Amino acid sequence: MQTIHPDVERILIGEDEIREICARLGKEISADYAGKNPLLVAVLRGAVVFTADLMRSISCPMSIDFMATSSYGSGTTSSGTVRILKDLETNIRDRHVIIAEDILDSGLTLSNLIEMLGSRGPASIEVCAFAVKDIAGYTPPVTPKYVGCHVPNEFVVGYGLDYAERYRNLPYVGVLKPEIYS
Repeated sequence: MQTIHPDVERILIGEDEIREICARLGKEISADYAGKNPLLVAVLRGAVVFTADLMRSISCPMSIDFMATSSYGSGTTSSGTVRILKDLETNIRDRHVIIAEDILDSGLTLSNLIEMLGSRGPASIEVCAFAVKDIAGYTPPVTPKYVGCHVPNEFVVGYGLDYAERYRNLPYVGVLKPEIYS
């Protein structure tokens, strides 16, 4: 039985399911990018845990780089303003780029990131999202090619996902108790 953090209401995605998701996504990416040496771009900080697991599941030659963006601060909803805090070190012209994202909710940050990276002349840009948040009546501006799972429109933490820089180290994805962030 998984030990649950006292601030977490319930576990949505356990460790075994996370491993299965990463293995499946790695297989899909390996098949799609055989012979193409894609660049996997981890969006820091949230996607670092997912990216580490994902890249170990990819069997084709690949490279990795990191970007850091900010649109949340310490709040619970995106501000809509995206700031680049750390840019890529790799020249992506004519490269196949796969953005590894922890969770797609509003899609605002990711949409701006894709537009910015697209201006640098990559061969292609795709998104691999560990989770997509299902928000009733809302369609995000980005549709990931690779989706690990869907989660309900609740505040989720763990496996890289945080609230005010806490809970990223939980080995599962869980729903944060509302009294913690309200």
